[in-house]
This record gives sequence, structure tokens and C-alpha cells, in this order.
Amino acid sequence: MQEVVKKEIMKILDTDIIYPITNSPWVSPIYCVPKKGGITVVTNENNELVPTKTVTGWRVCIDYRKLNKATVKDHFPLSFMDQILERLARNKYFCFLDGFSRYFQIPVNPNNQEKTTFTCPFGTYAYRRMPFGLCNAPATFQRCMLVIFHDMIEESVEVFMDDFSIFGNSFDKYPNNLDKMLQRCKDAHLVLNWEKCRFMVKEGIVLGHKVSGAGLEVDKAKINVISKLPPPTNIKGVKIFLGHVRFYRRFIKDFSKIARPKSKLLEKDTSFEFYDECQKAFELLKEKLACALVFVSPNWNLLFELMRDEVISQSELS
Repeated sequence: MQEVVKKEIMKILDTDIIYPITNSPWVSPIYCVPKKGGITVVTNENNELVPTKTVTGWRVCIDYRKLNKATVKDHFPLSFMDQILERLARNKYFCFLDGFSRYFQIPVNPNNQEKTTFTCPFGTYAYRRMPFGLCNAPATFQRCMLVIFHDMIEESVEVFMDDFSIFGNSFDKYPNNLDKMLQRCKDAHLVLNWEKCRFMVKEGIVLGHKVSGAGLEVDKAKINVISKLPPPTNIKGVKIFLGHVRFYRRFIKDFSKIARPKSKLLEKDTSFEFYDECQKAFELLKEKLACALVFVSPNWNLLFELMRDEVISQSELS
């Protein structure tokens, strides 16, 4: 792990993101966590199929828990994912841009830089740029992005952290929207990751969903992984499976009713027993996702009929 830390320190030191510091009253420790890839199914020592996340490398992190505890929280809201997807769906043309190094694009006030101090085997350093791990980093970054693109949001651009989507139904307006977006990035010194940018496409994956002129669809790559998941053998397995399928619950009619047998296993003081109803619910949910239809955004000018699942308990309503 020492080599991983050394490599990361040298990289951000050379790019002037951090600098050596002494006598800071704020010092946080450093640690490494595995970079998780997608979920795959492997065979364990008991010859059982179990879901696991692949490890693609190591990420160097700072433990800012003590600093975060003393920090006044910023409650600036993040964008609602469902609303972003609805606005993107059924557009004909897209451009997907990716911000480079996310939080490192935001400078830290010189008076507060000493608070970001961390220690490692190679010395003590502080950040000139906003690091990962600070409790207010997501809110600060999202606020900055909305300030930069305030007059374009919902009209021709959608922003979720460092993922930017330019959209439109008119080919004539598309180049102008893209030019305006790129000029705004240039004026704000916002750097993009060229390798991850996609220009002039008719579909793409955004926030785990496929958006196109047809509407909103599931990400087939994720569905293929879910379809290979074996039946859960413990509570953790139930949570993992339900976590994956709930992400796409809008594509499954009567989701709560179908998932109820599995959800009951998560209730307090309930022993784990994966009975026939749970197995049927497990297979049915996978089947529903495998043949999920295209989701079309509603016309909000029409009247709506409100319905609720009959399986909702009185405690959930209160």
C-alpha cells in the first residue's frame, strides 16, 4: 500500500494540488480503499454462486471524520435524478461531457487550506484544491455547476455533479447549445475529460439508464448482471438484490406487491427463510427487468389518476 500512497502523493504534488505544511492544528490520517468495479458472480469455497464486486485498483482517501464533525453543514440540494432523466428522455440529439477530476477543480480558500491537512509516511500536506471526503464537497460542487450553467439548466443542459448532458430535438439548435456550453466551461476554467466525452449521439447511458428519442430504458449491461445473481442465502444477499432491482422499480408494475415476500425478510426479529414465495418473487423480478419496456415521460398537461399499492401497511401511511 505504501507504493500506492507514494504514487498518488507524487502525482498531486507535481500538479500543485497539495503542498507540504507544518504546525497545522488540523491533521487527518490517510488510508486506502479498493476501487470497486461492476458486480459479478463467482463460486466460493463451498462451491456456491455468490455476487461480488470486482476490485480494479486502490484509491487513496483522507479520513476527515473529525473535521466533518466540526463543520457547519451545507444543505444545498443535489438534483433529482428522476427529473433529470425525464427531461432527457425523448430528445433526438445528445452530447455527454465529463468533468476532469471533479472536486479538484474547486479551489480552497487560502485561510481554510490548513484544515485539509493530512499525514502520511512521506510527510504532512494540505490541499489547494477541494479534496474528496469533506462533508460539504458534493453540495459545494453542485452549487458551482448550477451557478455556471444557471440559464441553461432544463432548457438545453442537465448537470449532475460532473456529468453534463446537452440535449435537443432540433439539429439546427444543437451546435449552438454545444458551443455555448463549451464557451461557458472555458470562461469558468472548467476542464473536461476529453476521453469520456461523446458528441452528437442519438442515445447514451446517463445515471444508469439509457436515454434516447424513444424514451427511457434500463441499462442492459446492468440487467445482465442482475439476471445472473443467484438466490440469496442470507439477509445481506437480500439487501443486495433488492437494492439493484429497486433502482429500476419504475419499470416494474406492482413492484412493491411482487417484492413484498422478500421485503418481509428484512423486518425486525424475522428469521431468514427463503421459502417458495421468495423464490417466485426473485425470479419474477428478474424476468420483469429482462423484458422491461421503454418508459415514456408523461404529458403533465393531462389529468392523472392516483393509485396506491394495497400492500402498503397502516404504519407506512402514518
